[in-house]
Amino acid sequence: VNVGCVPKKVMWNTAVHAEFVHDHADYGFETAGIKFNWRTIKEKRDAYVRRLNDIYENNVKKAHIDIIRGYGKFTADPEPAIEVNGKKYTAPHILIATGGRPAVPSDSEIPGASLGMTSDGFFDLEELPRRSVVVGAGYIAVEMVGILSTLGSKSSLLIRHDKV
Repeated sequence: VNVGCVPKKVMWNTAVHAEFVHDHADYGFETAGIKFNWRTIKEKRDAYVRRLNDIYENNVKKAHIDIIRGYGKFTADPEPAIEVNGKKYTAPHILIATGGRPAVPSDSEIPGASLGMTSDGFFDLEELPRRSVVVGAGYIAVEMVGILSTLGSKSSLLIRHDKV
C-alpha cells in the first residue's frame, strides 16, 4: 500500500492523463500552456496513502485485532509464542507480516550502485528527474520507466541478459 500497488497506480493514472493531454489537439482541444507539477501529485498521492493507512488501521481496531510493531522472533516454547521487543506473546495462530526490503549491491560489487535508488525511492522523489535510468525487466521496472518517460523524464531501461 505504501510503496507499491496503490501509489504506483496513482502515478500510472497520472501518466495516462499526460497521454490524454498529449492527444487533446487531435480531438480539437486547445491545450497550450498545460504544465505538470510533480510536487502536487506527490503531495496528493502521499495524502491518499496516509488516508488509506488510517482506514486500514481503524478497520483492524474495529475487528479487535492487536497490532504489535517491532522486531519479533519465535521462542523455543512448546506452545506457539513469539517475542517482540522483549515481550512474549502466545496465540493458537501467529501471523508475522515481515514486509520486505530490496537488496542493494555495494559500490565494490557494482561501481556507482550508491548513486541509485530502489523502486521504493521513486515515491520519495521530490521532483521529476530530468533524466532517469531504470535497471530491470520486471513489470515494476517497465511501469516505472513508462511513467517517468510519459511525465517528461528522458528515460532509459537497462535489461541484463546472457545471450543475444
